[in-house]
Amino acid sequence: MSVSLPGRKTKIVCTIGPASRNKPILSKMIISGMNVARLNFSHADLAEHEENIHRIKGLSASLGIPVSILADLPGPKIRIGRLEGGSCVLEKGKTVVLTIHDEIGSSSLIPVAFGGFIENLHKGSRVFLNDGFIQLKVLHKTAEQAVCRVIMGGKLLSNKGMNLPDARLNINPVTDKDLEFVRFGLEVGVDMFSVSFVKSPDDIMKVKRFASSLGKEAFVVAKIERKEALEQIDAILDAADALMIARGDLGVEIPIEKVPVVQKQLTLKANYRARPVITATQMLESMTANTRPTRAEVTDVANAILDGTDAVMLSEETAIGSYPVESLRMLVKIAQMTEKNRGGVAAGMSIPSAIRHELERSGASIGDALSLNVVNTLHMLNIRFILVPTQTGATARRISRFKGGAWIIALCSNEAALRSLNLSYGILPVMADPDGSDEQFIGYLKEQGLARPEDTLLMVSALPFGGVGKENSLKIIKLD
Repeated sequence: MSVSLPGRKTKIVCTIGPASRNKPILSKMIISGMNVARLNFSHADLAEHEENIHRIKGLSASLGIPVSILADLPGPKIRIGRLEGGSCVLEKGKTVVLTIHDEIGSSSLIPVAFGGFIENLHKGSRVFLNDGFIQLKVLHKTAEQAVCRVIMGGKLLSNKGMNLPDARLNINPVTDKDLEFVRFGLEVGVDMFSVSFVKSPDDIMKVKRFASSLGKEAFVVAKIERKEALEQIDAILDAADALMIARGDLGVEIPIEKVPVVQKQLTLKANYRARPVITATQMLESMTANTRPTRAEVTDVANAILDGTDAVMLSEETAIGSYPVESLRMLVKIAQMTEKNRGGVAAGMSIPSAIRHELERSGASIGDALSLNVVNTLHMLNIRFILVPTQTGATARRISRFKGGAWIIALCSNEAALRSLNLSYGILPVMADPDGSDEQFIGYLKEQGLARPEDTLLMVSALPFGGVGKENSLKIIKLD
């Protein structure tokens, strides 16, 4: 399989749905730069997901472009039930009753498909519908219903989500149904799983332990969308393999004006621990129905990249939008321009120094010290590539977190490592012989037209050595 460098280092996650699941569109998306295909298990059935997975894998193989598959587990999302005619309009100042009974709803009565929600409400509680665009306030309640005042009205569709920002719901983020989705995903070749509504590291470990009971390993992404998760974020990051900042529900669970600062804090914390971070929700939402994004959206994407995100994600834009390919290509153009000018923007220059300061404060491991030496070398020499033989991807991710200018060629000894690195900034993962020599690796790059005469390369190793431990080394190679 031939290898070529993408036009940008930021990775792109695209949600696959009715607008993008056919072969012609998927092919264009893979060619245009989709690194990870996200399948939202809140929608569609397993047969459709399996069909999508096989189609993506087949196109990826035929095009010679690796694409990883992320299964987004639905978790215990609170949703309203069915509305007459599929929708209704809630008017500001009117009252509306929320009920636990399975009835057909209207503008005065809304069924909620979550039996325990009433007990979490009290007089004055806020109820948000449709990502907070509709807001209610509880006036009084009984055991089976809550009477609310409409504070902010609007059109409401059947099965839309509900958020209770004033409640601490005693629900398990990982349901039995989620675990069955994990079993299915591992059988059909899903590469990553994202856990919704994470509250603690136990939610991540539940998925990992379940996969282990099946004799497999799961790469788990923690979706941060609840205020409880922020209280345990360090422990969650230690348990998770990657982080997704799910700004939709997060912007309802916490005051919306806090979201930008929390996003920056989460990104930096993930960078500290070398966990890939995905910035998600409404990145180019206007392109769901338009050929161009707003200037604010373009700035939002660029700022996320400058702050150190590894990946940016499209949701409705590619799942149900009218311009899935155009939305993806716009992300690529924004990433290219932002990365090109990272070194001349204060936010882009601060990441290495912030990580260095944190490692000095909290204590660095041998792997951290190795990655710091790589960064120091990059500042002094004109390095074209960093070569990293890897079994797990850990060393490559430690280097990637500094968001440097040189491409990291991860020479992977297994497919699992390669697929996981599709989420990390500036890493080009390729399959390689784990017993290969430096000369063979460099010869491979020359064959692919990547390495040229006079190039300076770094070879970074953190691999088992002679049965007595690990060899951690940094070698500078000047090509003839």
